[in-house]
Amino acid sequence: MNAQELLTRIASLNVWKKGDQRAPHKPLLLLLALARINTDQPRLIPFSAIEGKLAKLLEDFGPSRASYYPELPFWHLQSDQIWDFPHTADVLTQSGSVSRKYLRDHQVQAGFTQEVYDLLKATPDLIEQAAMQLLEENFPPSMHQDILDEVGLDFEVIPQYSTQKRARRDPTFRRRVLEAYDYRCAICSFSVRMENTPIALEAAHIKWFQAGGPDIESNGLALCSLHHKLLDRGALAISNEHKIVVSEKANGHGGFQDWVLNFHGKLLLKPRQLAYAPKLEFTDWHIREVFQGKYG
Repeated sequence: MNAQELLTRIASLNVWKKGDQRAPHKPLLLLLALARINTDQPRLIPFSAIEGKLAKLLEDFGPSRASYYPELPFWHLQSDQIWDFPHTADVLTQSGSVSRKYLRDHQVQAGFTQEVYDLLKATPDLIEQAAMQLLEENFPPSMHQDILDEVGLDFEVIPQYSTQKRARRDPTFRRRVLEAYDYRCAICSFSVRMENTPIALEAAHIKWFQAGGPDIESNGLALCSLHHKLLDRGALAISNEHKIVVSEKANGHGGFQDWVLNFHGKLLLKPRQLAYAPKLEFTDWHIREVFQGKYG
């Protein structure tokens, strides 16, 4: 296997799908495994050594769920031909589900195949390429550095120009969304320009581009960089009535009251045209798959 073949396999991960629900389990586990190689740790990883960390990553960067299942990617990555599970006996219960207790109690190990591990060890730059590919295909850019920091990969986010075939964003999306909101943040009305160039004002996807969200005004919001990141991290949501909802998990000091909590229950800034207002199908997806609080 060469570097391009590995990146192709990572791009073709067999990810669980049900409608447009998010399932970042395999990407997050692979990022943790890449971080271990980057710090010269052994190829095989005991489930007990990674269970808690992966569960916390799923809680922080995945959709809000009643339970999280780190054992599923640990087992199912075998199907992607880059993951080695040397001892499979007794892992599955009689019903065919993965026994988390067995994985934990018997110190079951898994990790990249020897071929992939050797390739990554011999090509340090490939670790960064693979990590960035996983991030770009599964998470919005505003979250990339946070995830790298949490998994323990100590490099700065750098856009990758991969040869993998991916959906391309509409280059006019940002301009159209900012124009729709008169170059003001739809939450706090922030608007600063250097001559004619807006600063720290961004076009946010409500339903992420990575999840199939379209580049249209009704799936976009003009947001300052702060509120864009809070929306992507699930600290904020937009209600069916276009009101701002702040997660009960969000907390802080200093500007938290002024820049976050005070906007709870307030209406979004209205766009120039009614047709540009956020559509229910996009705000509902964000509440189900991104928002980290209680709603309704």
